[in-house]
Amino acid sequence: MKKYNVAILGATGAVGQEFLNLIEERNFPFANLKLLASKRSAGKVISLAGKDYVVEEATEDSFKDVQIALFAGGSASKTFAPAAVRAGAVVIDNSSTFRMDPEVPLVVPEVNPEAIAQHKGIIANPNCSTIIMVMALKPLYNVAPIKRIVVSTYQAVSGGGKEAMAELEQQVQDIVAGRPVTANILPGAALAKHYQIAFNLIPQIDVFKDNLYTKEEMKMIDETRKILAAPELRITATTVRVPVYRSHAESVNVEFASGISVSRAKEALAAFPGVIVRDNPAEMEYPMPLFTSGKNDVEVGRIRQDDSVEHGLNFWVCGDQIRKGAALNALQIAEYMIQHAML
Repeated sequence: MKKYNVAILGATGAVGQEFLNLIEERNFPFANLKLLASKRSAGKVISLAGKDYVVEEATEDSFKDVQIALFAGGSASKTFAPAAVRAGAVVIDNSSTFRMDPEVPLVVPEVNPEAIAQHKGIIANPNCSTIIMVMALKPLYNVAPIKRIVVSTYQAVSGGGKEAMAELEQQVQDIVAGRPVTANILPGAALAKHYQIAFNLIPQIDVFKDNLYTKEEMKMIDETRKILAAPELRITATTVRVPVYRSHAESVNVEFASGISVSRAKEALAAFPGVIVRDNPAEMEYPMPLFTSGKNDVEVGRIRQDDSVEHGLNFWVCGDQIRKGAALNALQIAEYMIQHAML
């Protein structure tokens, strides 16, 4: 099998580390591996498959002879993605920089792989919550046209980075010990106010827009329309940060243009790659972060008829936002390109 020169930008962060785990787990065919990060992380040594790699400071010249550039996300994408493309690499980017660019395909391989062929050097990875939702929406959309979606998310603190995870842990320890609780990270480190996340829910992820939706909520709306090629699709979202370490959950209500039974929905979901139906109310079995953290598949359950509309379903979907919601999805795009001789 042909092997490829791969660069990972943001190799020392949570998504970058997940890239490395998955590359080893999935025997990704790499010849050379270049690990890139900020200046402060340069010099760190990371082991993969019995070999040590020294993290290099990312520069615009870092992508010579690289064929696949996996970007873990962040503001660096704006600078380094064009540089990587000029060097001849295909960039698969986890940041929000290019997602809504009409020249850049926004891809979930199980959902819209045909969009990959439209790339001009950059392929965007959707927002983690969007990926988890569209994995459950697509098999249903294949059965009956969707008229409207109402989604509320329950998003793990790891979506806010390592610092948010550490703050949750510290806050729990402080509460148990009877110490004062401090908050410096959530809902966002750069925001004017911060709130305790331990034993709390925060109904704000990212900044508020003029329409009073948050940026995270608008990402879900706009990206879902783009991925499903349904620009007029009616969607409303509420995104909430919850005191869970890892794996996002979402409550989704879908109104269809025609009838779809619970049994037909379960059949369609169970047959869809990357989706597991965990739905047995009699035995209290349903998806939870406890089951999906560290797993590749998205789980769907609590599937039931919505009797308040003519053709409606409710369901609950849960998935690891660092795996399928970020690193795995990006790596699957690269694997698809390799399998279809697109590199």
